[in-house]
Amino acid sequence: MMTNPTGRITQGQFSFLPDLSDAEIMLQIEYGLAKGYAWSVEYTDDPHPRNTYWEMFGMPMFDLKDAAGVMLELQGCRSTFPNHYIRLMAFDSTRGVETIAMSFIVNRPAKEPGFGLVRQEANGRSMRYTVHSYATDRPEAQRYEG
Repeated sequence: MMTNPTGRITQGQFSFLPDLSDAEIMLQIEYGLAKGYAWSVEYTDDPHPRNTYWEMFGMPMFDLKDAAGVMLELQGCRSTFPNHYIRLMAFDSTRGVETIAMSFIVNRPAKEPGFGLVRQEANGRSMRYTVHSYATDRPEAQRYEG
């Protein structure tokens, strides 16, 4: 049984849904701002499940109270990195630490190469498995070019 028939990267909220429109993204940002969350924009060309630290685009927007500012930062990231994965992260600092309260992908490359499961035989007839990102078969600047 295939659990992800679309073959798309499924990280964060809304991963199994169709891509959110900018209006829907704006609603999510407004929801987070109403809860007191601070937003940041991050991007990567290696969305491996263990790659939790993506590159930050600009600074976290701790004092921002208007969703239009987050959207402006997102548009800047999209124009700079159109063929990368881009996600929005909302931080909740109410407990004195920066806890991720929301995270969702808002931009994807046109073609997502996906992952492969690599099996390796080890001592004592045991098997080890690892996940290989096909995107990393190419150099960083060329991963999502035609």
